[in-house]
Order: sequence, then C-alpha cells, then structure tokens
Amino acid sequence: MGLGWFGSAFLVVNAVLGAGLLNFPMAFHRAGGVLSAVLVQSLFLVVIVTSILILVHCSDIKNCNTYQDVVSAICGPVAQLACVVMIVIVTFGTCVTFLVIIGDQCVMFFCQVAKSLYCESSPFYMSRAFVISVSSVVFILPLCFCRSIDFLKYASVLGVFGILYIVCLVTIKYFLPHREPGTVLLSPKSWVDVFLIIPEICFAYQFHISVIPIYSCMNQRNIKEFSKTLTLAMVVCVITYTGTASLGYLQFGENITNDILLSFQPDTAVMVAIVLLAIKACTTYPVSCYCGKAAFDCFWKTVWRMSAAESLVKENTRRIILTLSWFTASLLISVFIPNIGVIIHLLGAFSAVFIFIFPGMCLLKTVQNKLESGEKQTKKKHFLKALSIMYLILGTFIFGLTLAQSILQNLQGAEPDSAKFTCNDITTL
Repeated sequence: MGLGWFGSAFLVVNAVLGAGLLNFPMAFHRAGGVLSAVLVQSLFLVVIVTSILILVHCSDIKNCNTYQDVVSAICGPVAQLACVVMIVIVTFGTCVTFLVIIGDQCVMFFCQVAKSLYCESSPFYMSRAFVISVSSVVFILPLCFCRSIDFLKYASVLGVFGILYIVCLVTIKYFLPHREPGTVLLSPKSWVDVFLIIPEICFAYQFHISVIPIYSCMNQRNIKEFSKTLTLAMVVCVITYTGTASLGYLQFGENITNDILLSFQPDTAVMVAIVLLAIKACTTYPVSCYCGKAAFDCFWKTVWRMSAAESLVKENTRRIILTLSWFTASLLISVFIPNIGVIIHLLGAFSAVFIFIFPGMCLLKTVQNKLESGEKQTKKKHFLKALSIMYLILGTFIFGLTLAQSILQNLQGAEPDSAKFTCNDITTL
C-alpha cells in the first residue's frame, strides 16, 4: 500500500516547514515590508511549483525515485555528480543551521532560569560555544551513527508540533498587548532591496530533494493525483510562512531579529517554544546528516569507481569516519556563525540550483531527446524550450547574486543575533 494524496501532502508540509520560518519576519523587513515581500514571494511560488511539476514529469519518464536519479537519467553522470555535490553542501549547511539555532536560544534560556549567575558571573559552561558543543555531543552525535533513521519518526512529530506551536505563539502574541514596534517599512528603501528576500524564499521552499521520494511512494503515481498533494501542501505552507512573517514583522518592526523567538520577552510560552525548537534541532540534524552522508558516499564511490562488493568491505569504518568528520566540521563552523541569517542567506543561493537550474536542465534535455527521436517541432515544444532556458538563466542569476550578497555581507562583518530581552531587560516567570 502506497501513500494517498492527503497523507503525501503532510509529508510535503513536514519537509517544507522548518528553520526558515524563524528568519522569515526579518526577510520581510529586508525586502521593504509586508506588501513587497508578499508580491515577490507570490511570483516566485509560481516558478517554484512549476519546477516541482517538471521534476515529477521527468521522474515519470525515467521511473526514478530520487532527485539525483532524475538528474542522472535525464542529464547524465556528470550532472548527477554535480547534483550530489550540491546535496552535500545544502545538507551540511542545514546541519550547521540547527546547531546555530541551539546556540541562539541559550542566552534567553539562561537569562530566565539562572539570571543572576549568568549575568553576574558569566561562567564558561553557560557560553554559547560550550552549550552548542556539549548539547550536540550528548544529544545529537549518538543519533548520527545509526544505519537507519526510522526511529526518529516519532520525535519528528514533536518537531513539527514545535514549529506549529511557534506559529500559534507569534499569532497570539500579536493580538495581545505588546510594546510599540520599531519603524515598519511600507515600501523598499531601494528597488534592489526586494532581491534580499529571495535567498530566504529559496531556502524556505526548497523541498525539491524530498518531493521525488514522496511522489514515488504514492499509490497513484500521476501528475493529476500529485497536484492535489501539492496544492494542499502549498496552501498550508504559504499561509504559515506568510502569516508568521507578517504578524512577526508588524509586531516588532525594525527591531525584529534574525531569529523571531529572540525578539520576544521570555515568558513561559516562549520558553516552551525554545525547548521545542531545541528538540526539533536535535531530531532533524541526524536526518540531514544521514541524507548528506548518503550523497557524499555516492560521490566517494563514483570518484574512486568502487564496485558494490568493494563498497561493503569497509562500510562501517567509512561511515564512522564520515560521521565524525561531518559532525566535527559542522560544530566548529556553527560556533563562529553569528546568527542563522548568515547561513540561511548562503544556503538560499545553493537552494536556487535545485529549484531552477537542475529542473531547467532536465526539461531542456527532455525536449531535445523528443526532437532527436523524430517528433515534430511544435509550439508546445518551443514554449517548453523557452521555459527551460528561462529557468537556467533565472537560476544562474539568483545563484550568483545571492552568493555574492552573502559573501559581501560576511566580509563586512555580521552582528551576533542577541536576544532583545537579556540581563538588563527581563522579567521573571
């Protein structure tokens, strides 16, 4: 028995809703306010949904079950290798993001539960670096050595609940009495500012890697049935992201932080959100790590041209070394990342490759293959070729632009994302 369209929709929602939600209110501020951000998001959602349908169509042609298999079957082994490398980069960056989230929450947590000790003595064991290191070694690293991640499915439900809890928290807090917000932008200061939300959109709505395996598990594998899944999932996700970002930004204005939770005055409800977010980070890191390691292992075996028998000989040793290397590298980097906005902006550039470039390549190659097989050139094929070229141009532009923006911002120096309510301004529970 496969998945129905309704059940598949919730798997898609689970894949979409994540860390990007925390940074979305700040993205609305950078883009010049709610109106301009919503307009840009609406335009990009049309393109994003179309690229998903392109990938699903291509997976049907070659009967593929994963994103990299689609790229390999349509575009060849070189494109597959590039796809695998990109998957490694994005999953590794996602792992770093979850560790940064854990570190960002520790200030609010310690200020609330041990204010005097934290604010007056600042012991080393309450430092951001120490908290990230110890919590990740104790709670995350042991889970990363497992051969399968099936056991995380129940904990993942709690993680999804945590994200929905944050959505409810932001919504309820907006309608309750709160401090006057900072300046709320009604339009961008410059037309160039509208591009600043693109990395966040790409990061938040990049679930293309997950969507092909989900589609392959449906009991009725066809575009019509999957359209129901995609429609329901996108409606839920768009309402969630847009509602949270709009209400969060309107509540704090220019005082918004890269992590929306750090903008709130900590109380019981916010502390629950922090704990749930930490649980989500601890349970989602191993999933991203597992996917990244699988892609890297594929890359490694391809480069060294290892046979199936050879790859099994030292599988355990390779898995342990890769896990330790992956974890150590992500931990070291996360300690020096000042806020989640930095890593999300960078990952948005690479996410654009999965949303635009690879689907564009697959569509263009599919049309060319049909023409080479003797099919007549039609207006539809002309349109599809033009569409694929547009995707390639748009994807290259977004990748280059956002990557350059991210590098320039990091060179200028990004500020740590400190909580608005710390030692000097905090209430007790």
